[in-house]
Amino acid sequence: MLPNTGKLAGCTLFITGASRGIGKAIALKAAKDGANIVIAAKTAEPHPTLSGTIYTAAAEIEAAGGKALPCVVNVREEQQIINAVEEAVKTFGGIDILVNNASAISLTGTLETETKKVNLMMDVNVRGTYLTSKTCLPHLRKSKNPHILNLSPPMNLNPMWFKNHCAYTISKYGMSMCVLGMAEEFRGEVAVNALWPKTGGSQAVKEEKKLSESHQEGSESAAATLLSPVAETFRVIQGAITEEYVRTTQGIFQFELSGDEGGTWYIDLKTKGGNAGSGKPPLKADVVMSMSSTDFVKMFTGKLKPTLAFMTGKLRIKGNMALAIKLEKMLTQLNSKL
Repeated sequence: MLPNTGKLAGCTLFITGASRGIGKAIALKAAKDGANIVIAAKTAEPHPTLSGTIYTAAAEIEAAGGKALPCVVNVREEQQIINAVEEAVKTFGGIDILVNNASAISLTGTLETETKKVNLMMDVNVRGTYLTSKTCLPHLRKSKNPHILNLSPPMNLNPMWFKNHCAYTISKYGMSMCVLGMAEEFRGEVAVNALWPKTGGSQAVKEEKKLSESHQEGSESAAATLLSPVAETFRVIQGAITEEYVRTTQGIFQFELSGDEGGTWYIDLKTKGGNAGSGKPPLKADVVMSMSSTDFVKMFTGKLKPTLAFMTGKLRIKGNMALAIKLEKMLTQLNSKL
């Protein structure tokens, strides 16, 4: 956990989707500095499956040392955004930081994505981010050190990021394009940046780090925070997995990595659709590979041959060696993308 510097004390943050998850984690970190938090989210009544409301989040923020203003806001409704911004300015005297965190997701293909889901993602992710920024900007321009932070990814036009969830990627890239456009439009007045959090257990820490950095004096350029090398490698692998890889491999690979980015990761080439990511695989691994995180990245980017890594002791393998050889063949095909 990063130490609190107190730099956000007295600052007012307007955070969409702050009743739970990433948004609330950012809010709580800022609250420990003594910041004012506007919780702009939809959930006013307890949800049957999701924990947290704007009021429970407000209580946690107050307990952490901040001041909270819970506002019922559906970012699809422009008037609700306007009302919340006006209430924030009336209560705290202005807005210093906007965090566009609210987002809708449907990781489905084109034919599987219902029109209402497409509309939801475009309305929340693109239109909601744009309108909230537009509404806050007149007040941000009056701040001594104003910032907008969008939770959106680096702009990578490799088709692999579109093929499995085209509508979702378009909507998130729309948020990133807001960063690029507004950063230039308001250069010298408002710093506009993006953050794409690392998935897994350290997610909130990544977000908190970016929030603290975003309030440094003189930060004016648009920037999308890239994932760590290991996480980025698994993102590429995830995007490159095809039904053909799954059908011809039929194996689950677990990676125990040591070093700066140590931890457990997996590639599932057995269950339908395949998967890759952090943590233990959904089913028992057929092959367990142990190596340093640095050598892992080198191996998956073609800078270290798996056979050489194994022969020199940099790679230890337990389990089905035939499957390990199949993975090596897959790596050869993936190297051009990694």
